[in-house]
Amino acid sequence: MKFDDLVDRKLLKNIDLGVVFSTVLLIIYGITAIASATHITRGGTTGLMKVQIIAFILGIIGVLIILLIDYNTFGDNYTLIYIVNILLLVSVLFLGSKIKGSRSWIDFGPLNFQPSEVVKLGFILTYAKYLEKKKDKLNRIIDVLPAVMHMGVIIGLILLQPDFGTALVFIFISVFMLYAAGLNYKMIAGAFATFLISIPMMWFFLFKPYQKDRIRVFLNPELDPMGAGYHVLQSQTAIGSGQFAGKGLFQGTQNNLGFIPERHTDFIYSVIGEELGLIGAVAVIVLFMWLLLRCIHVAKVSKDDYGMLICVGVTAMYLFHVLENIGMTIGLMPVTGIPLPFISYGGSSLLTNMAAVGLVLNVGMRRQVIRF
Repeated sequence: MKFDDLVDRKLLKNIDLGVVFSTVLLIIYGITAIASATHITRGGTTGLMKVQIIAFILGIIGVLIILLIDYNTFGDNYTLIYIVNILLLVSVLFLGSKIKGSRSWIDFGPLNFQPSEVVKLGFILTYAKYLEKKKDKLNRIIDVLPAVMHMGVIIGLILLQPDFGTALVFIFISVFMLYAAGLNYKMIAGAFATFLISIPMMWFFLFKPYQKDRIRVFLNPELDPMGAGYHVLQSQTAIGSGQFAGKGLFQGTQNNLGFIPERHTDFIYSVIGEELGLIGAVAVIVLFMWLLLRCIHVAKVSKDDYGMLICVGVTAMYLFHVLENIGMTIGLMPVTGIPLPFISYGGSSLLTNMAAVGLVLNVGMRRQVIRF
């Protein structure tokens, strides 16, 4: 049985090809960058490339499955999805492996799984449904508080891991979705002002020593050039040395000599900047802009508020990851463990981002009510 036998051909004609092509090009770009980042220090390119390609294939299967399901089905079961989100985040607190100070991963033999990646999508699906019911009724604090509690439970569990970077992703997604649902911009400005005022309190009572170091180094990497500032300084050196056209794929000296830390994951953009230069680095940004603009377009033409809010949530997720990851590699943002979507190595991340693409395509292909 063919795929188009399972889905009405009229729906398939509504598939947004811009979303498809930009996503595929980003993934190909990522696999190539991973190959270059790992060809020396990890005994050849084949190992991690195979994992990423397998994740890509599984992601395609996942997208096709998502397209078979009307996205409103997720909305009808949003309570169940929300409960699963909580269970996943609670389970990692008890079963998770501690890596770099955070208990964010669950090991399954040689494989590992990051529940918060799946919860990103689950949160977008549940929050979109909740806000659909409250759309244009978010102008009073008493109306906003339940919406804050809905996201607060999820964010609180992530902070317990602790994973401040991922918590920021959820906050960013929430703000965008609240605004799209009709939250008065004055309330958003007020919340932001409150956050700024509370920074001193968080500095003394919430932030861990390593988080304080990251902020200090963000403000001045030279404070600890061989410690907390090492990542940023080496990344800036690599990107700067690439100049306009780059040193050539597989030819980056900072990359090949092992000076760029986490070069196949968090700092893969540094490898791209060194080996492909300004041209290659800008090309990545252009592809992301294309994807984000197409996601926004699908949000605008969606047939209902639920679909619109799903697309806004996915767009916000991608936007934060891109701004934070590229920003930290060039010293404009603090260093966090936020990967670059579709580019950084990681099966959980790639599968999540491809599933998010599937949701956007799902909304877009069902933007018109089919009449028989």
